Amino acid sequence: MNFGLNGKRALVTGASRGLGRAVAGALRNEGADVAICARDTIRTNETARELGARAFVRDLTPKESGASLAQEVILAMGGIDVLVVNTGGPPVGAFEAVNDDAWISAFDSMFLSAVGLIRAALPGMRERKWGRIMIVTSVAGREPHPGLILSNAVRPALHGLVNALSREVAADGITVNALLPGFTMTERLLELGVDEAMIAEQVPARRMGRPEEFAALATFLASEQAGYVCGQAIACDGGLLRSI
Repeated sequence: MNFGLNGKRALVTGASRGLGRAVAGALRNEGADVAICARDTIRTNETARELGARAFVRDLTPKESGASLAQEVILAMGGIDVLVVNTGGPPVGAFEAVNDDAWISAFDSMFLSAVGLIRAALPGMRERKWGRIMIVTSVAGREPHPGLILSNAVRPALHGLVNALSREVAADGITVNALLPGFTMTERLLELGVDEAMIAEQVPARRMGRPEEFAALATFLASEQAGYVCGQAIACDGGLLRSI
């Protein structure tokens, strides 16, 4: 299937490894001109070289950093047609272990960075009457996970943003969707010390997901064919979520 992405300009954040890297690679394979962003200079530049993408090294935690990044990418590429907002998960911790600074940092890096990126990319999409915006959240946005109070609280706010914004821009040919990865074999889960066998017992598919499976979903949502899929929160989780 031709997804109609040849020559489209895409920005994928958090793309030096894991899900972001997989999405960036899939979009490149479909002929898109891809910019990737992450904080680690060496890893970001290496990934960009391997994928044939453009590298932008940036920490999206400080205020206005998302808008600044998007404006820099637009200047370099001429525009952003596909925006994939993917930020790393905040630190683990239960409610009583999290202080105000951690809450502010989580909100800035996960929510306000998305707002800034979208705010900068949206005018060009509206002018061209075409755009794809995806925010990578988590199944924790639907069903909280123990010990992840920051993620459990902020991710649902992003779902609210997706729902509300999608209604404002759909008539301009722009789709806005949330992607909810379940347990997927990435460095993030290894850092959290996840037991693969234990997780597999909880998932109806009886295994953990692969990054390329998640990337396939993102690539479809970026496509010309997915123009009528808008305002959705779509899980790629092996059937983990019980509710519809």
